Amino acid sequence: MRTLISTAFVSLDGVVQDPGGQTDYRNGGWTFKNVDFVPEAYALKGTEQAESTAILMGRKSYELFSPVWPGMEEFAHYKDLPKYVVSTTLSDDKLVDNWGPTTILRSLDDVAKLKETEGGPIIVHGSVTLNHALSDAGLIDRYNLLVFPLLLGAGEQLFSNTDKDAQKLKLVDSEVYSNGIQKNVFDVVR
Repeated sequence: MRTLISTAFVSLDGVVQDPGGQTDYRNGGWTFKNVDFVPEAYALKGTEQAESTAILMGRKSYELFSPVWPGMEEFAHYKDLPKYVVSTTLSDDKLVDNWGPTTILRSLDDVAKLKETEGGPIIVHGSVTLNHALSDAGLIDRYNLLVFPLLLGAGEQLFSNTDKDAQKLKLVDSEVYSNGIQKNVFDVVR
């Protein structure tokens, strides 16, 4: 079974909305506007890229990333990786042709079937709504979080507010950097 990894830049109060400043969110770009850049704090991103064998995302994240990421040197490894977009509305004619093979999945059952295939880790970038659904369905195996020393207040949250049983996590890696960012890698305990 393949490992499904959710990766996120997250504020201390759980906000993950628009860390790169691509939308009109009030605090958009909070990862670089409000916290000093320390290269070692982002080493996890390089590790993720090297270890990932596929990318899973929701439609909105695909529409944000697909015009930009194919040409970015820092995401070169991702260019040819298989991409899977979970959407009930996206059509094949809306897929870009310069970002490697892309498959549209129509349901969480399709994601569960993908996890049962041969291969390495599948990484989920962005995709707030999809993250909520994957977590609620018990499909996420690991969380790679870079927690920023910020309180952003209103904004999209990483975790859903579904009323469900407690989910235990095991901290498997952590580090704190000079700019206050914390790396927290959690495995989901089953």
